[in-house]
Amino acid sequence: MTTEGRVVFGKMEEVIYGKPAAAAVAEQATRLGAERVFLMVSGTLNRETDEISKIRAALGNRCAGVFDKMPAHTPRSAVAAAAAMAREANADLIVTVGGGSVTDGAKAVQLCLANDVFTVEGMDALRGDAVFKPPITRQISVPTTLSAGEFSALAGVTNEATRVKEMLKHPLTIPAAVILDPALTVHTPEWLFLSTGIRAVDHCVEGMCSLESNPFGDAQAFRGLGLLTSGLTRVKQNPGDLQARQDCQVGAWLSMGPLAAGVPMGASHGIGYVLGAVFGIPHGHTSCIMLPAAMRWNKSANADRQAMVAAAMGHAGEDAGDLLDRFIGGLGMPRSLGAVKIGRAEFPRIAAQAMGTPWIPRNPRRISSPAEVVEILELAA
Repeated sequence: MTTEGRVVFGKMEEVIYGKPAAAAVAEQATRLGAERVFLMVSGTLNRETDEISKIRAALGNRCAGVFDKMPAHTPRSAVAAAAAMAREANADLIVTVGGGSVTDGAKAVQLCLANDVFTVEGMDALRGDAVFKPPITRQISVPTTLSAGEFSALAGVTNEATRVKEMLKHPLTIPAAVILDPALTVHTPEWLFLSTGIRAVDHCVEGMCSLESNPFGDAQAFRGLGLLTSGLTRVKQNPGDLQARQDCQVGAWLSMGPLAAGVPMGASHGIGYVLGAVFGIPHGHTSCIMLPAAMRWNKSANADRQAMVAAAMGHAGEDAGDLLDRFIGGLGMPRSLGAVKIGRAEFPRIAAQAMGTPWIPRNPRRISSPAEVVEILELAA
């Protein structure tokens, strides 16, 4: 008897790695025939380094505008402001330079431009499985963190009224190309680079540990996890090691293999969505805190899959949850909900809201009620 499966390949066309971002962005603009390039970039990079000015210079008169005010967790109000600015610029290509919030913001802007949505309220029409016009203006992404959202067609946008992170999605919102320039990441604060690296580790681990996994996703996640665990350790030891940073970037790229192949994430991601949207905890930190706890709670359902994680980390036969706990602690990352000032009084609220995320229902060990989410939270307390 054979297993049945399906892997759908996305609309991304290219990944360029190890090349200076400015030259690569200009080449992509030429390749795509863009004449009105709208930059959505990290405010810190724009104000405190010359990296954005290098890209603007490489684009020349094709640069039609710059938006550098996207806060963490991609609030609707900032998306609406960026969309209005992109419309005013008559953008025919969006280029992002920054972390996951900027990347997701541009994906949402693509949908806003295609559907004439320029208000916070108007984004209700773009949520979930709503029917809307496909994006026309494509995106190029230059990531400076390791969250790897640039390799998906999903955008997480926070509804400020409800404090819920909502999913906007369309196959064409995935960037047409991603440019991985390790030199740009030297400007990223250490805590942010390392913690988003654990976010990518979380993609690998929950992908491999899913009971819906497939060989395509497993192969990428296995190799990605090895690159990430080695690379993050070397960056911690020597922040100037560009090869280690590139290994981390490639590992983050590979970490999205399971998601790209239709494999769901689990409780770490599901609870992490709530911790980010409701409490403002950075996504990298949510994975640092929740991943080992989710692994320990799930072990009775997927011990064989967890053994693959330990092997990928170079410690075959050891407990994967304990390995991850030690590894994350060795990078100096927060290890408990208490460390980010979330106490047990908040657990019922977190658990109830987590039940509504896409991933809790597909966790490898069945979660049938908020009480079981609380059990996982207790392991991370």
